[in-house]
Amino acid sequence: MKNLSIEGTKGIFFTPSVQFDAQTGVCELAGESYLEDTVAFYNPLLQWLEQYTKEITKNIVFSFKLTYFNTSSSKAIVDIVKILKQYQNEGGKVEINWYYPEDNYDILAEAEDIMSYLKIHINLIPYELNY
Repeated sequence: MKNLSIEGTKGIFFTPSVQFDAQTGVCELAGESYLEDTVAFYNPLLQWLEQYTKEITKNIVFSFKLTYFNTSSSKAIVDIVKILKQYQNEGGKVEINWYYPEDNYDILAEAEDIMSYLKIHINLIPYELNY
């Protein structure tokens, strides 16, 4: 299975950077996610993750390092966590890290909502955002 790597973009719309490593199981979604066509961007990520969890039996460490995401991106993020939850339910080892700017309570609340909704543990990691 190949790695999935997408460089983030900034412009009228923002796409996050994606680094999914098939050899190590370390995956990261970072930056801002404000897209015109969220489905077109996130579907390949969801398909990669679904295929990975079916073919590979390694631990997955998934880190979200988003400084902003819109509502449609939020749905895709929940879909990612659903796949991770299913993998965990089937015996896979999953660690989810949610990095959030220490002064951004909306991003923190989003993670807390996902944890409550999906009944999955997420490590909440504040950091100082340098403007």
